[in-house]
Amino acid sequence: MGEITTLEWKEGELVLLDQTILPNKVAYVVCKNLEDVYRAIQTMIVRGAPAIGVAAGYGMVLAAHAYKGEKGDSFFRYMKEKGEYLKSSRPTAINLMWAVDRILEKMEKRRELSLEDLKREVESEAVAIHEEDKLTNRSIGEKLLRLLKDGDTVLTHCNAGGLATSGYGTALSVFYMAQEKGMKIKAFADETRPRLQGANLTAFELAQHGVDVTLICDNMAALVMSQGKIDAVIVGCDRVASNGDTANKVGTYGVSVLAKYFHIPFYVASPISTIDMECAAGSEIPIEERSWDEVLCIHGEYIAPREIKTYNPSFDVTPAENITAIVTEKGIVYPPFCDNLKMIMGK
Repeated sequence: MGEITTLEWKEGELVLLDQTILPNKVAYVVCKNLEDVYRAIQTMIVRGAPAIGVAAGYGMVLAAHAYKGEKGDSFFRYMKEKGEYLKSSRPTAINLMWAVDRILEKMEKRRELSLEDLKREVESEAVAIHEEDKLTNRSIGEKLLRLLKDGDTVLTHCNAGGLATSGYGTALSVFYMAQEKGMKIKAFADETRPRLQGANLTAFELAQHGVDVTLICDNMAALVMSQGKIDAVIVGCDRVASNGDTANKVGTYGVSVLAKYFHIPFYVASPISTIDMECAAGSEIPIEERSWDEVLCIHGEYIAPREIKTYNPSFDVTPAENITAIVTEKGIVYPPFCDNLKMIMGK
């Protein structure tokens, strides 16, 4: 993201770009304890499954440093309780659970260490999660680029770029890899109601990098597809079930239906850490419901009667049959997903 950094671990504190005020203002929030990280995730100061996972790792570090008791089972119980608390901040993104569990598993393997050494191991593992995410995103971008040709135009929904990760992004990484290789790949970005991540974040991010991007309202996707303007759809995801069903920002399901109707390939960019082999199908993925005010208000101004009822699921599930391929850092996975996801996950 050039000079704009999504998240940084600096002198024992987590510094987060406040994504709730983009694109009009660039400011940072400093998380000094676990509660700060919890609030940052819940209020979407930090968002995007990979970035949430990285932030959760550092949240566990802050929890560990705050512990003042003795070494032993009490420390492990304390860390598990803090991990469960952190997991409750947003239920859909599996990277959050994955990062917390990875920290706890590392602790279990190093039980023999002193308390201070254990705390250092927690921090080392969080830093490793952060660094691995950067390499993962670049690898995904390289593989996505193999599916496109010079001059293609890609439609994307929500934001799965550098702002949602430690760098490059998942779905948006293809545009940055294209630039590095001298290819011209254009973007169409859905605005993504109700939080407008496509308008506020994706359009901002791509424009900052000099990508040719066109912003459209969510209800224009069918029209631009019918006009032959779209060569492929690439989206990120918050959880992939073992059968290939995929949860992503609400509205993704509808885009997948349109892509299937117009015979446009629909690709999901997913780190291995976002694939949940314990989840059999999309019907088992918990779907977060958020506050009414996200639907009724834009930038603090009501756009509908205050007393009107609202329904605000933050995600929907795209069925596997609508997905052309799932692109991971380890390779491109094609149907049948039940079999091929097992292979790439080594299950």
